[in-house]
Amino acid sequence: MYTEPVKRNSLSDAVAEKLQQHIASGKFKVGDQLPTEPELMEHFCVGRSTIREAIRILSYSGILKVQQGVGTFVALQNGTPVPWYHHLQSARGEELNEVRQLLELKIAEKAAVHRTSRQINCMRKHLNARYKAAIENDVTKCIDADVAFHLAIAEACKNEILRDLYKTIAAQLKSFFQEVFINTELLLLKQGLHEQLLQSIIDRDAKSAWKCVAAITNQENEK
Repeated sequence: MYTEPVKRNSLSDAVAEKLQQHIASGKFKVGDQLPTEPELMEHFCVGRSTIREAIRILSYSGILKVQQGVGTFVALQNGTPVPWYHHLQSARGEELNEVRQLLELKIAEKAAVHRTSRQINCMRKHLNARYKAAIENDVTKCIDADVAFHLAIAEACKNEILRDLYKTIAAQLKSFFQEVFINTELLLLKQGLHEQLLQSIIDRDAKSAWKCVAAITNQENEK
């Protein structure tokens, strides 16, 4: 397979676009299995994570179908990635916050049912880091730890779609929070609610976990 380097900006999107072009041109037909990850990495001169993200983009749009343990197959010959994925990637401000609120409610509820002891330890580690950074007024580290905490909850929810959706907006959330929080005062004020959320998940109390997220994301005041 000849190499086909892509530009360094938005690598996963660029690889997804190239793959889509190959599929639309008939190089890969419906039912065909894509080359292996190492072959695609060599072909596009990119890393494994970029290939996986590109495949995820096209699988979201229905162009590809991933069969775990088997491979990735072409499911749709002609089509373009559905608009919602790109809207999600570029979401900002209140629109992004609303998506975050909805996702975190359901993710916390399901994590309270499905979490493991290892996942609890991971959540606790990030929550402790969040508190330490908040006390030290380190906004960047506090935000990083906050998002990592909620990502750990998403990992525990045992719903791959919810998990991947939250991963998709994680980077935007960090940027959004950086704009909103000029210091860690408000982040520190909500540390207790985050502690309650973790305890609810530990107790497998889905209803309480939902309520904690509602309070964290200011939804209680909107009802």
